[in-house]
Amino acid sequence: MRQLLAAVAACLMLGSAGNVTAQDRVGTQSKVTGWEAVGRLNIAGRNMCTGALIAPNLVLTAAHCLYDPSNGRAVDPTTIRFEAGLDGRYAKAARGVAKAVLHPQYRYRPPGKAQIGHDLAVLRLDRPISSEFIQPFATSSQANRGDAVGVMSYNYVERNRPNWEQPCHVIARKAQTLVMNCTVDFGASGAPVFEVRPGRAPRLISVISAKAAMGNQRVSIGTALDKNLWELVRRAG
Repeated sequence: MRQLLAAVAACLMLGSAGNVTAQDRVGTQSKVTGWEAVGRLNIAGRNMCTGALIAPNLVLTAAHCLYDPSNGRAVDPTTIRFEAGLDGRYAKAARGVAKAVLHPQYRYRPPGKAQIGHDLAVLRLDRPISSEFIQPFATSSQANRGDAVGVMSYNYVERNRPNWEQPCHVIARKAQTLVMNCTVDFGASGAPVFEVRPGRAPRLISVISAKAAMGNQRVSIGTALDKNLWELVRRAG
């Protein structure tokens, strides 16, 4: 694990999100059936991350998405827009952000030296998204080595459509840091990691923080959920 951590790449926050604006309406060409609670985060019109609804008014993402990588300054959360289920031209719903709460042990560091293990944030939307329209994801703290998982993210190749990678697996865990053989790319910061179990609805177990290398193998680094999530939810609410 120590050798792996030394090889952690820059965080996966993507700059220059572009001027794509998601409308607050249903896209007629949407293909994101059942996964509309995952969305793109447009951050201050300059950067991009991924997030997922865990309550009608709460989005889970990576804490480092709340900092401008060019200068290390905290981003005003009211400049962030969540585009739920963005798939092509339209999102299923789009909301502004009213408040952001970061994991109490997270400290921002420059890209390439990113802190991992506590890279979580909860965003409170300015208006809830009806659960009848989009169903938030259940969460779980039960993430272990060997578990089959999947990652849904937006990235620099597919800025407007979600990328679903599965099955991949948790290959190591130390405290709240997960190492997975899932392939992710820039823009995937904050992307939800789901347990993959036949016959069971997906549960969100981790959030993508960075990508790294273990020898010649590309891996992704995630923060596993723990009891701190409920404190973040309480403070965000």
